[in-house]
Amino acid sequence: MIVLPARGDVLSPELKPFGSNLFQGNFSASGAPATIQPGDRIVIRLWGGHSLDAVLAVTPDGTIELPGIGSVPVAGLPRADAAQIQQSVISKLKVAGIADTEVYARPLDTQGLSVFVTGFVNSPGSYSGTASDNILSFLDRAGGIDARRGSYRSIQVMRGSKSIASADLYPFILHGQIPSVRFHDGDTIVVGEKGLSVSASGEVRNAARFEFDQSHPTGNSLIRLADPGARATHVSITGFRRGVPYSQYLSLKDFSRLSLSNDDQVVFHADTTGKTIMIEAQGAITGASRFPVRRGAHLKEVLNYVSVDPVRANLAGIYIRRISTARQQKKAIEDALNRLEHNAYTATSSSNDEAQIRAKEAEMLSSFIERARKVEPEGIIVLGSEGNAADISLEDGDVIVIPEKSDVVMINGEVIMPQAVVWNKDRSLDDYINSAGGFSNRADKSNILAVHPNGEITPKAKKVSPGDQILVLPHVDTKNMQALKEISQILYQIAVAAKVILDL
Repeated sequence: MIVLPARGDVLSPELKPFGSNLFQGNFSASGAPATIQPGDRIVIRLWGGHSLDAVLAVTPDGTIELPGIGSVPVAGLPRADAAQIQQSVISKLKVAGIADTEVYARPLDTQGLSVFVTGFVNSPGSYSGTASDNILSFLDRAGGIDARRGSYRSIQVMRGSKSIASADLYPFILHGQIPSVRFHDGDTIVVGEKGLSVSASGEVRNAARFEFDQSHPTGNSLIRLADPGARATHVSITGFRRGVPYSQYLSLKDFSRLSLSNDDQVVFHADTTGKTIMIEAQGAITGASRFPVRRGAHLKEVLNYVSVDPVRANLAGIYIRRISTARQQKKAIEDALNRLEHNAYTATSSSNDEAQIRAKEAEMLSSFIERARKVEPEGIIVLGSEGNAADISLEDGDVIVIPEKSDVVMINGEVIMPQAVVWNKDRSLDDYINSAGGFSNRADKSNILAVHPNGEITPKAKKVSPGDQILVLPHVDTKNMQALKEISQILYQIAVAAKVILDL
């Protein structure tokens, strides 16, 4: 398979992972706070008038709860001054009417410990800290997460062989929610490998490479993280699907439902209708079929996006189907039909017999005109011959057709048995018509078209090539010479524009 390289201006630039700016040394300096905080643990021993030996955690409201006695406020007291903690407990005992009681109290988490940090971090190792240090401080001491390989969403805290906690840093980045872990000496932090990632840039507040913790994220998941601005209306997405290039240009609504794949690159755009056109590819292609390109792009430029299989593709047969060309062909046919209709209905008759003939012809022409007006031209633009395609400027909605190679010749129109015949270099045009049973009794033997794979039309071709289509037009039998000329012209126009043979 040949995969032509995509142009660099379609892809978003290489972006850093979302959260990569966390680890710049600002967390590593953090140790135990100078004062007692919620979540700290306090060792309390009472003996004498009341007995207690416990380790009590400081509650979110900054107190410790003495069983049978009540709450003692300790938050904000100096860690280094155990006497102040003891005095707070003594004061509470007095209020509760408990006398002759000795008190011992000290913070438990001021002692140092070591935590191992490993996995996809920049500097794995053992790092000192305190039990109250958060996971960010230990990751920062280890140089932060490896931006190329590490995960910001799959972090485990191991105690021995058991995982005691998992951490996802995105809630902290977005909402300030720090994973709550109280460390023991010898714990291990393991940073997992980066998961499925998608880049977002353009009209977004958060331009970054985002990691997803689900296997099939949608565009809506990326929208929530990237936070597109108010001007964003469309999205261009490039990547790979099943090993071949993939490209789409969608509205935000359609993108929100799209399934994303690893390494997709998404650019959020303001409405760029005036700057961007959509081009489609059909035929023997293996990759993406729709491409957003800049207005004014040329054919060879866009062919860089198209992945084709050279075993199947007839690269010499490339042609374009264009909406504006189809409109022009339709108008030309309509104009010819209008002239035919006017001439047929306004023709005078010199006798009753001739008037009857004219009436029958008018009836026949009415049916023909009605059917001819339903024909939709293909708008084919022939780019050249023998593989020399012109590098033309493209229009919005153009369809680039790369036909498949074929060893068959199709014979249609006014033949006895329209059919497909295997191409043979020794066969002439007459041989192929004979293989289809020869001309029908309504055939115009002087009006035979050969349609080549690149859309080119050759009247009465002397040479027939693989993949050609032979069209035999009908003979027009009428006594009105002007009508004969006009009908023949219309039949020819329809055959060229739509590959359709109409009869009268």
